[in-house]
Amino acid sequence: MGDVRDLRSAASLRREWRVDDEVVVRAERSAPRAARHWVMRTVADSGVTGAVNQVVELLTGELVSNAVLHGPSDGLVHVHVSVGERTVRVGVTDDGGGRPTVSHPEPTAPSGRGLALVEALAESWGTTARADGHPGKTVWFELDIAD
Repeated sequence: MGDVRDLRSAASLRREWRVDDEVVVRAERSAPRAARHWVMRTVADSGVTGAVNQVVELLTGELVSNAVLHGPSDGLVHVHVSVGERTVRVGVTDDGGGRPTVSHPEPTAPSGRGLALVEALAESWGTTARADGHPGKTVWFELDIAD
């Protein structure tokens, strides 16, 4: 199960990334799909395929869906992906307030499982306030790249 840590203390800040890119989408219904496909292609182009790529796609969609649902309806969502020798990292930034929390809804509930999936499938994940002084936060996750 992943652990939650503050981005500023993450060891990944000291890593060298071979891919470090970002896409910006409008906070609308099509945003999760567009972001998932962009991240999936970006990660695949760096040589990460198979199950890791599928998990990256799934978790990115969950975080972008949360940003669209809980952020400002007229806002932008920034999706940042980094690929290193051993790690894939995705961060989703929005202008919404609050901090996301993991919930465990009833089995019949129609939603609310996104962060539980992130918690279960990511090596680590967390949130941090935006460093640029704007309101909002970045929610991120990391996955190890299998040999």
